[in-house]
Amino acid sequence: MIDLKTNYMGLQLKSPLVVSANPLTEHIHNIIQMEDAGAGAVVLFSLFEEQLRKDAARLERIKQSTTNAFAEAGDFFPELDDYSVDTQEYLEIIHRAKERVDIPIIASLNGITPEGWIEYAKDIEQAGADALEINVYYIPGDILLTAADVESRYIDIIKLVRKTVKLPLAIKLNPYFSALGNMAGQMHQAGADALILFNRFYQPDFDIDKLTILPNLEFSHPSEIRLPLLWIAMLYGRVPVSLAATTGVHGADELIKYLLAGADVAMVASVLYRIGIPAINLILDDLKSYMDLKGFENLPSFRGLLSQQHIPDPTAYDRNNYVRILDSKKSRT
Repeated sequence: MIDLKTNYMGLQLKSPLVVSANPLTEHIHNIIQMEDAGAGAVVLFSLFEEQLRKDAARLERIKQSTTNAFAEAGDFFPELDDYSVDTQEYLEIIHRAKERVDIPIIASLNGITPEGWIEYAKDIEQAGADALEINVYYIPGDILLTAADVESRYIDIIKLVRKTVKLPLAIKLNPYFSALGNMAGQMHQAGADALILFNRFYQPDFDIDKLTILPNLEFSHPSEIRLPLLWIAMLYGRVPVSLAATTGVHGADELIKYLLAGADVAMVASVLYRIGIPAINLILDDLKSYMDLKGFENLPSFRGLLSQQHIPDPTAYDRNNYVRILDSKKSRT
């Protein structure tokens, strides 16, 4: 009997395939379908720092404009909570999802500063979320910022969130740190329970005829797994956190490779738009077939099998292997 259960930052999941934050999770009926298709957990669509600040500013303006109103006019104005539709609805989705499905529901906050919006994490915890994913979507475009400045921003946010809530905490990080391994260790020490590799930063395109910037968002491609595959294999067993992969999973092959590298879970979104929510079931069926063929009864029996820690020749992940690859290419010419 093939067992797909996995542990992700202390949460027991029925499968290693997790739905990543995307607009499909705005609707409860989609979340129910995701559970039925075999998803181990669902990460809700992200709530953005700008969204929270906008709602807070709007409430303050309403409060100020009605402070000196006649008491008789009080019923004319909606209650202040009525204006907080976006943020309150997010909490309601958490609550409703927890009532309708048994799989873990992970909330997602997207921001770049350590002030204000982190307090909303308390509300998320009280709404019943099983865990919290922090997406520090931050492109350091200020040329005066140092690498230490950028790193401290991440660490400060993690520490503040950790002080705010007791929920399992996952950090979605980018691949551009100068010393990613060291940064992973710092994040763990700051309070992160899981690292998600990697964030796909928005990369604009140009319209060379209209001379404008095109805000295009392209779906991921299986070829994009190479970088997170490398770092998951490097970090596995060396930093005591759960590892999640979140790029390029369009079939069982990518999921299997991530598991072999050492990932606890792999996340999907693009394939759900390309094929539909039933893609989850197709991927997991193919994973079961692979495990049956190889004689793997459960995920621990092959997780991390090709990580740097477990392969006979660890230099396959360093400069020596890079040199050997170039030499092999020369010999063919």
